Amino acid sequence: MTTVNKYANLGAVIIPFVAFLAAIVLLWNRLVDGIDLTILALFYVPIGFGVTLGYHRLLTHRAFQTHKWMEYALAVLGTMSVQGPVISWVADHRKHHAHTDVEGDPHSPHVGQGSGLRGALRGLFFAHIGWLMTEQGRAQRRRYARDLCEDPGMRWISRHFLAIIAVGLVLPALAGFAWHGTLAGAATGFLWGGLVRVFLLHHVTWSINSVCHFFGTRRFATEDESRNVFWLALPSLGEAWHHNHHAFPRAAVHGLRRFELDPTGWLVRVLKRAGLAWNVVEITPERQRERMQAPERLQPVA
Repeated sequence: MTTVNKYANLGAVIIPFVAFLAAIVLLWNRLVDGIDLTILALFYVPIGFGVTLGYHRLLTHRAFQTHKWMEYALAVLGTMSVQGPVISWVADHRKHHAHTDVEGDPHSPHVGQGSGLRGALRGLFFAHIGWLMTEQGRAQRRRYARDLCEDPGMRWISRHFLAIIAVGLVLPALAGFAWHGTLAGAATGFLWGGLVRVFLLHHVTWSINSVCHFFGTRRFATEDESRNVFWLALPSLGEAWHHNHHAFPRAAVHGLRRFELDPTGWLVRVLKRAGLAWNVVEITPERQRERMQAPERLQPVA
């Protein structure tokens, strides 16, 4: 990873964090209103789906098929999350699945960080943020994401990563100006719908790498350390059923039980009914029972 990329990633971590602290101060002092929080939600949800539905379930795992224009639209939304160009993101994540929690995994909390409490804390920090300074974007794109490398549209979206990010920050500022009618409104729209939204999506996504490989429950026979974490399910739009995902990587729906809330899986089913998704991979109860592990291994890990 080049020095420029390291500093860029460091800035992408620090700037939204500082903005989040500023937003807390504004909220505490009642300088924010329902419009600003609405702008946050209006940008968090679709851009979040750009990551979960687009980057992850569609483009990484091909859990369903859709129109090419839909693929590009989701890739653009995912790019606005400021988590890396689409081709690099997909390559990193496919590499993670190829080497989950063993040598070669770009962001495992269990590899190379030592033992005991200190090793656990170092591993969690590495999986959450540290890997951004050493491993992000280093997966061989031609090896892990050849299909996207051969797609001219995906190459264009990856090349215009910074421009798309800029659009994703300008739009909430414009929304704030339109609703408030002032430059101060534009500033708070930029803050909440832009930087705070980036901060929240970053840490929710990174928690899948760290928290969901360390804490939580398991019920399937897998060779990795993936976990289901129920309290992350809604903020992550269903991605926190991460053990289910590692048991069935191509599944379009990760919430395999009725109480496992999975908004991204619900959206896939809506798209299927609307004729916008087809060849949707779903896991039957029979396949789930086949992968169930021995009862003594089903205990939560704290």
